Amino acid sequence: MDKIELKIKRLSQEFWDIALPTYSTEGSSGMDIRAAVNNEEVISSGKVKLIPTNIAVEIPKGFEIQVRPRSGLAVKNGIGVLNSPGTIDSDYRGEVKIILFNFSDKDFVIKRGDRIAQLVLAKTYSANIIESTELVETERGAGGFGHTGSK
Repeated sequence: MDKIELKIKRLSQEFWDIALPTYSTEGSSGMDIRAAVNNEEVISSGKVKLIPTNIAVEIPKGFEIQVRPRSGLAVKNGIGVLNSPGTIDSDYRGEVKIILFNFSDKDFVIKRGDRIAQLVLAKTYSANIIESTELVETERGAGGFGHTGSK
């Protein structure tokens, strides 16, 4: 399988010791990304915190990076990515920061270099928007939430 090149830039040498995003196994679809914090960061119960990573990325046109939670953090500590999946667009060149939420009833401590989320490189498509006065009818029609399971 061909690999897509993804350029990653460290924004400060202060965090040179923190690993760049990496795939944990050959079959991993997501790269683990790590916290670039000097001291411990506490996410209080029920609170949100924006965590820096000290990296910027050059995503190829026609792709995005999706930011997803790590299952271990979710099941063991109740920590998730608030806007999951978050999207990093191909033309964004600022620092990647991760919006974490503490769903648990205990404070959670993030330390320098902790794996805090996954990044998934995904193909995107652009649509040609066509305004229309009619749409093709379907069996479901305008049935909303839970509609397909009620027969």
